[in-house]
Amino acid sequence: MSDKGSSPLEITLSFLLGTATGFVLGVLFAPQSGSETRKKIQDSAVKTGERAKESYERIAKEAEKGIKVVREKTSEGIDSIRDFVEKKKEEFKQKPPIKTEEKKESS
Repeated sequence: MSDKGSSPLEITLSFLLGTATGFVLGVLFAPQSGSETRKKIQDSAVKTGERAKESYERIAKEAEKGIKVVREKTSEGIDSIRDFVEKKKEEFKQKPPIKTEEKKESS
């Protein structure tokens, strides 16, 4: 088994699947007419669909927040790199060039 935990989506889907399965089994074994049973199953399916949609919307909003944070941090990193490169360019321009004789002596 993996050391990673389950994602919120997996937990939500497992919960919804378990709820729907339990409801359907309960309705199927209850002493009611076929039309009453079908009506309950239909109502349950609608409610489960609504819950799934709400869960999906919550997860989508959290994902959007995460994407926004990643974009901001990436932009900050790029700006920092640009500043660093510009600083190094200025430092390089200010240094006097190395003469050919100095290069030979240092070799």
